[in-house]
Amino acid sequence: MQWMKGLAVSAAMLLVGCANAPPQQPDNICSIFRQYPDWYEGAVDMNEAYGTPIQVAMAFVRQESAYVHDARPPRKWFLFIPLGRPSSAYGYAQAQDPAWSDFQKATDYGGSRTDFADAMMFIGWYTSETNRLLGISKWDAYRQYLAYHEGRGGYQRGTYRNKPQVQQVARKVQKQAETYGWQLKQCRAELEDNRSWWPF
Repeated sequence: MQWMKGLAVSAAMLLVGCANAPPQQPDNICSIFRQYPDWYEGAVDMNEAYGTPIQVAMAFVRQESAYVHDARPPRKWFLFIPLGRPSSAYGYAQAQDPAWSDFQKATDYGGSRTDFADAMMFIGWYTSETNRLLGISKWDAYRQYLAYHEGRGGYQRGTYRNKPQVQQVARKVQKQAETYGWQLKQCRAELEDNRSWWPF
């Protein structure tokens, strides 16, 4: 039994020490959580803390970073001269510096934007605040995403109304959340059973 404990500790250190590659089947939430059981733990913790449906938060991550831990907006160039990036968005949730700072101050939560569980907590907090301030249901992936992308002030001003591409992306997020939600119903019992022996 001692060697099994050592193996578990070594595996845990390996998980902490290196970033996960994007899931092999990013459009199937059951496959994602089977591949990365610790992501399911992070998703459940977020749901319990903020009430945001797991499928909504996962659809945000799918759209924002395609599950790339250190994703950034593409750099702008002039001829061969790098001009920087259009925003400070970074990590799984593409949280910008000011929003991430607000999250940390409001929740006293440290964390990293490149950590999946921390990014999920950020999305849970942001969507929960959007629900509190704007009255948008946490289950309404379409409007929640518009407020996430445009900022709450931008959503209130209706900036998205003149941005058909943003509306199209928000509908895509909504559809992904619906698909994830249906899939999750099929495997939720299995995932919960697996939590009972998952050592990390």
